[in-house]
Amino acid sequence: MKVPLLDLKEQNESIRPEIDEAIKKVLDSNGFILGAEVQTLEAELADYCQTKYAIACASGTDALLLALMAFDVSYGDEVITTPYSFFATVSSITRLGGVPIFVDIDPQTYNLDVAQIEARITEKTKAIQPVHLYGQCAEMENLRKISKKYNVPLVEDAAQAIGAEENGKRAGAMSAIGCFSFYPSKNLGGMGDGGFMTTNDEALAKKLFALRVHGSEERYYHKYVGLNSRLDALQAGILRVKLPHLDSWSNKRKENADNYRKLFTDAGLTEQIVLPKERENARHIYNQFVIRVPQKRDCLRQFLTENEIGTDIYYPVSLHLQECFAYLGYKENDFSESERASRETLALPIYPELTINQQEYVVEKIGEFLWK
Repeated sequence: MKVPLLDLKEQNESIRPEIDEAIKKVLDSNGFILGAEVQTLEAELADYCQTKYAIACASGTDALLLALMAFDVSYGDEVITTPYSFFATVSSITRLGGVPIFVDIDPQTYNLDVAQIEARITEKTKAIQPVHLYGQCAEMENLRKISKKYNVPLVEDAAQAIGAEENGKRAGAMSAIGCFSFYPSKNLGGMGDGGFMTTNDEALAKKLFALRVHGSEERYYHKYVGLNSRLDALQAGILRVKLPHLDSWSNKRKENADNYRKLFTDAGLTEQIVLPKERENARHIYNQFVIRVPQKRDCLRQFLTENEIGTDIYYPVSLHLQECFAYLGYKENDFSESERASRETLALPIYPELTINQQEYVVEKIGEFLWK
């Protein structure tokens, strides 16, 4: 049995007529950059994320970069964040000349260990950038208290977490700016790159709208040095078709996660692996389902590959140990939990169309490896 890590074909085919019609509408309009289709999507995204504004852009990476530009992050400014995340979390800081100040992760949620943050705040701290990793919010209530106490803005890296919640509040609505990705593997994925930002602050929204079009509020008049980071109308049309299905897809991912928990428990495997932790009063949307395998993780992955089961490792090298960030002066064991997660974690298939038979096969093969 083949079980890919991600299979978009069935999902896209189920809404193919609507997608084809959306593409035709844009082609007939001959308006391909921003425009009415993007504006309508932005309004729908703001409503979904429980914010006043949504600002579309060219990628999740650009969303992070634009958010930090909105706070004028520049040379020598410090941004507190995690070393255990996708590369763009930190490259968005360093590309502006900023300095990433790392805080280790909670070993159960893989998100920032909030208890360590205050000790890292200095007079140079320009922002705190938590990541809602794998589809579960960081401890935003506590982070908001720290933000208020030190008057340091929060920028949510919610690239993997559209629709995730803490105490009924949506990702992207619990900070100064939330940043999202439309990369095809996301719960709400486009058919190409794309991203957006959310905010409740009118002045920030106005600045972000300008920064994404070369810093221009009025064509050819540039208030800031911005980026060319505009969402295509074709992507907006496709995303507008997908958005009404988002909650059902995320709910199916949660159902699949619950199935895995039962299957692993019934198979007696919870001593050999660690299952994902769900925080109380939080909605986990399971962009990834990541287990921890303390022994022989890489051998297990190879065994699953041989049995046609797709997996991935998010992330094999913590960001503080990446070659391009060597100049920051970090070394091995500086962030032990992040490094341990890099050695032990393994992502399993979790996409909405995954069948129970496929999940049973995944668990059966993991058990076959661990019990031999």
